[in-house]
Amino acid sequence: MTQLSSDPVASRQAARHFNLIDTDVHERAELSALVPYLEPMWRKYITDFGWQPDRILPYTQYAAGGLDRLDARLPDGRPGGSDYELLRQQLLDEFDIDYAILTGWLDASGLHPGWPEFKTALMSAYNDWQIEHWLNRDERLLGSVHVNAHDPAGAAREIDRVGSHPKMVQAILYIKDKPFGDPYYHPIYEACVRNNLALGMHHSENAPTALGFHRYFVEWHTLVSQVFMSEVVSLVFNGVFDKYPELKVIMIEGGFTYVPHLMSRSDQQYKELRSEVPWVKRMPSDIIREHVRFASQPTEEMSLERFLQLVEWCDSDELFCFSTDYPHWDFDSPWEALPQGMPEDLKRKIFYENAKNTYAKMPALRAIGQ
Repeated sequence: MTQLSSDPVASRQAARHFNLIDTDVHERAELSALVPYLEPMWRKYITDFGWQPDRILPYTQYAAGGLDRLDARLPDGRPGGSDYELLRQQLLDEFDIDYAILTGWLDASGLHPGWPEFKTALMSAYNDWQIEHWLNRDERLLGSVHVNAHDPAGAAREIDRVGSHPKMVQAILYIKDKPFGDPYYHPIYEACVRNNLALGMHHSENAPTALGFHRYFVEWHTLVSQVFMSEVVSLVFNGVFDKYPELKVIMIEGGFTYVPHLMSRSDQQYKELRSEVPWVKRMPSDIIREHVRFASQPTEEMSLERFLQLVEWCDSDELFCFSTDYPHWDFDSPWEALPQGMPEDLKRKIFYENAKNTYAKMPALRAIGQ
């Protein structure tokens, strides 16, 4: 975990050396705030029946502020990400961020598939709330279209409904326990391509490890990258990128140190077993380099030499995009998370160019020093 600078002026001065795009920022809505955006038939699920998001993670977040940084929680007890002004102060202004991509808190894709129509409607309400209360308040905030992956047709309709909004840059799926390469989910990818959106896949607290849920939070959190490996393998070998060559996917809140192994292992298996998947026409590592990006948080402490070696093993400096994961307890500071002394061209790639090239609807970046 990295610490905020105590000197905002120094942070802004440091920012002048490069633009900065944060690809994972969590705004949060209370359920009551979504009620006005729901049709009457769906409101009663919250107002009358007491519906709450189904969480199966058997642990508490083992940190002073729970899920959030302690200083990001509001005095009235509301969790981090609930207040725009505090987010603006602690993140956007503190680090002079050009654009922050909102990735939300409530996403039906990471929940139980039951009540699909209600959860699809809930995502529509969330998107409308996000636009009104966040995207319309700050030009630096960009949005994610939240959808219910358990209802692909409804998800595609929702992407078509709000995906044309100029500040929506991606659709987002929170990962639970389904491999998203399954053709069942293709309507979602078609809608992303149709609306010129990237697709974000974000870690969910409902996502198990390969062996389910271990005894301790530290075990489960150590193994978060397993589910991302599973999803990338599913997308590649089920031919999603062969069918949708314009699609770009960014894997969010799973780190990146596993990527060289994933690419090498996938290539070896493809060489041995390619006859099983004749629709895959290229080496998996080449497909990953062209179509998949990885948000940096949670970044592991490492030397500059090791970091540069990771980039070299990937044979690409275009795979990684910076993210803070604000306001969570393991927030990564732009000034401290990655090794000091990176070459300037690589720093530019990671802190803004790779994200700019991933999100086709990314607005123009300001000139440094403005």
